[in-house]
Amino acid sequence: MGSFENTNWWKYADPLIRDLMRGAYVLLEREKAIVDGLHDYSFIVFPAAKAYEGFLKKLFLDLGLISRQQYYGEYFRIGKALSPSLPKRYRSGWVFGKLAGVCGGEELPLKMWQVWKRARNRIFHFFPDHREFITLAEAEELLAEITGVMDDSLAGCRRHTGFSLTNG
Repeated sequence: MGSFENTNWWKYADPLIRDLMRGAYVLLEREKAIVDGLHDYSFIVFPAAKAYEGFLKKLFLDLGLISRQQYYGEYFRIGKALSPSLPKRYRSGWVFGKLAGVCGGEELPLKMWQVWKRARNRIFHFFPDHREFITLAEAEELLAEITGVMDDSLAGCRRHTGFSLTNG
């Protein structure tokens, strides 16, 4: 833990996002030390998924893809905005197409979407026919995926727009 504090996503993130990510890593290290074999370790990923949501909203705002009203409002939904296959009739507030335009194609937005689905939907939602429980190793992998895509997002979108990584 702590090496992430030198990453671009950490430098870009606001204090609330940093606090959530730090909390996820504290939980991970604590559970690795305890090794009590819980059935599901999704609680480790949840603060990181929440931080990822905040990161995406901040990135979308800074790239000019959403308004301040959307950023601060209660009705903007990352899942809807980032979904690559959202039907056209629901695309008010859709970000995926615009994001592909400012980040050099669909590859990076698709990666952002896939991490969102794995780290948010799989963690948060309950599906009776699916056993969506994650192991400690999977929780650690998801934290790495979240931090990796945050860094990739900054690098990819910065390369195509020139926006600054500064916080604020």
